[in-house]
Amino acid sequence: MTQAPKGTKDILPDRVYRWTFVENAFRETCRRYGFSEIRTPVFEYTELFSRGVGASTDIVEKQMYSFNDYDGRSLTLRPEGTASVARAFLEHKLYADPQPSKYAYEISCFRHERPQKGRQREFHQFGVEYLGSSDMLADAEVIALAADFLADIGVKSPSLRVNSIGCTACRGGHRDALRAFLLPKKDELCDTCKDRFDKNPMRILDCKSPVCQELIKGAPLMLDYICDECAEAFESLKKNLNALGVAFEVDAGIVRGLDYYTKTAFEFVSSAIGAQGAVCGGGRYDRLIEELGGPAVPGVGFGLGIERLLLLMDAEDACIPLPAGADAYIVFMGEEARAAGLSLLKDLRSRGLRAEMDGPAHSLKGQFKRADRLGARCAVVIGEDELRAKEFVIKDMVSGEQRRVGRADAASAILREFSGIHG
Repeated sequence: MTQAPKGTKDILPDRVYRWTFVENAFRETCRRYGFSEIRTPVFEYTELFSRGVGASTDIVEKQMYSFNDYDGRSLTLRPEGTASVARAFLEHKLYADPQPSKYAYEISCFRHERPQKGRQREFHQFGVEYLGSSDMLADAEVIALAADFLADIGVKSPSLRVNSIGCTACRGGHRDALRAFLLPKKDELCDTCKDRFDKNPMRILDCKSPVCQELIKGAPLMLDYICDECAEAFESLKKNLNALGVAFEVDAGIVRGLDYYTKTAFEFVSSAIGAQGAVCGGGRYDRLIEELGGPAVPGVGFGLGIERLLLLMDAEDACIPLPAGADAYIVFMGEEARAAGLSLLKDLRSRGLRAEMDGPAHSLKGQFKRADRLGARCAVVIGEDELRAKEFVIKDMVSGEQRRVGRADAASAILREFSGIHG
C-alpha cells in the first residue's frame, strides 16, 4: 500500500525540474515547426489498439493493460500515442479541414513488460503526428524536428538511421524470401518468433533475443524488394534530409515493432544507454486512418521516450539548468513584523517575484538557514527597529552586503536588483 506499483516511479520535486526543462524545449521546437498540441484520453476502447497497432504485435498480445468497464466494454490504458490521435482525427472529422494537420503531444503510456533501466510499465513519451501529406518532405520534417529537439537540449550522441520497409504491394516478395531463408532455422527461433514466422516474419528481424539475432544474419533485406514507388519515395526522403542538413545512415535492419508502418522507418540510437539504445523512433503509416474506418489519409510521426532521454542526458553529462531559487526571503521577528512581512510577500508575488516566508516565527538563524536552502538571492529583515524606522534591511545572500531601504520602496528595490526584471 505504501509502495508504488512495480514498474512505476514517483517524480519527486528535486527531479521535476529535469522533466520541465525537456518538456519546455520540446514544446518550443514543436512551435517552431508549426505542430499544435493535442490531448487524448488515457484509455481507449481495446479494439482501437488491436485493430490499429496490430493484433499480432507484442503490445497487443502480451503488454496491454485491458479491463472491462461496468457496461462490459473492454477498455485499455493506451500503450502508445499514434492510434489515439488517429481516433481523435476521425471522430472529430478533422480530415475535412485543410490538410496537412500537424499534432504534438506529451503522454503517459502503459505496457506490462519487465521493468529495466529506462523502461517502465508506466512511461512517458513525446510524440508528433503529421497527417494528410504523402510527400516525403513530411517525413523529413518530422525527422528534422526530432534532430533539432535533441540538439536543442544538448544531446550529441544519437545517430539517425533510416530505412524503407515497403508497402503492401511489395512486401509479399520479401515475406516469401524471408520465410524460405528462416525455414531451416525455424525450430531454433524463440517461441515468440516461431509464432511470428507465419503471422509477420518481418518482425523476427526486430527480435532482441541474441539467438534470433544470430539466426537472421544474412537474411533477405526489404530494400532489395521494394517497388519502384517505394524506392522513389526513399530516395526523395534522403534528398530532403540532405537539403535540411540532417545527417543519417541507411540501416536495412530497422523494421519497427508496430504493424501500421509503411515505407519510412527511422530511429535515433545511442550506445551511451546500453543495449536499449533507441531513444526515438517512428515512421510512415499511410493506411492507419483507413484501417480504422476513415478516408485514405497518409501520416508520419514518432515517439520519443522521456525516461530514456533523461538517462541519455545523464550519460552525456548534458547540462540541465537548476531551477532558480527564491528572489527574496522575508526574515521577521514578532507579530507586528509578521504582518508587515505578509504585506511585502503579497506585493513581491504580485510583481512576478518568487518570495518565501516562514509560517512560525523561527529564530533569525533558522530563517536565514532556510533562505540559504531555498537559494534566495536576498533576505529582507524586519524587526522592531525596522518597523520604528519604517525601513527594511535587504541583505544580498551572495555578497553578504546589506543596506536599509524605505518600507514603501522595498519591493521596487528587490525587483530592480535581484530578479532580473526591470520595472
